[in-house]
Amino acid sequence: MPTALITGATSGIGRACANRLAALHYNLIITGRRQDRLQEIQITLANEYNIKVLPLRFDVADAAQVAQAFAEIAPQQALLPIDVLINNAGNAYGLDPIQEADLTDLEKMININVLGMIYVTKAAIPLMQKAPAPHIINLGSIAGKEPYPKGHVYCASKAAVDAFTKGIRQDLLPLGFKVSAIHPGMVNTEFSTVRFHGDKAKADQTYHGLTPLSADDIADTITFMLTRPKHVNIAEVVIFPRAQANATVSFRQEM
Repeated sequence: MPTALITGATSGIGRACANRLAALHYNLIITGRRQDRLQEIQITLANEYNIKVLPLRFDVADAAQVAQAFAEIAPQQALLPIDVLINNAGNAYGLDPIQEADLTDLEKMININVLGMIYVTKAAIPLMQKAPAPHIINLGSIAGKEPYPKGHVYCASKAAVDAFTKGIRQDLLPLGFKVSAIHPGMVNTEFSTVRFHGDKAKADQTYHGLTPLSADDIADTITFMLTRPKHVNIAEVVIFPRAQANATVSFRQEM
């Protein structure tokens, strides 16, 4: 039975991926910062699909916590090797012009979206090398392809995801790794609520007048990427809701 490690698995895209891969009979290593949600997911998926689920509570942006978490994984022989790593953990904070943006918000985005991805990837690679077709999938964004006003550091962080993915695809090629990225447009998860510091009404305006993608839409696409034949690597996918044309152009109707 293969094993998938999913960061940011307590909500949104990460949780949807955990559900999809559990249904495909993957054992799971799920990570996040909310212990109650990790335990809930562990119990639900382990019982429903008769799989092993290891919950690990840690902050991907803390190198020491990442090292400690992977020290806990290393003795878990029933979960090794890790076949799939989904670097999903990430957030946006604030939507202000750079001259008004809060420095703490900017640091959080770099620390989680970029450094967190690097820390986890570096720690996971040694535990993936014996898998028959190890696969890393990084969650990017259209923001990394097309910067938009007031997006500055978030867009830069996702551009880093794009470049990092392309770079490690070359580095890991001789080791037999597949390395992919998915770059969504608007997805209705907790993303906008976090960006606007809990202001749900303001977050909902992000999707007013259109039907955005759902977390399940992204998880379905990731599942497709993972279930291709061993010789096929879907290097990257850019995915929008029908009502979106690019990072800044969408068609909205009064609802």
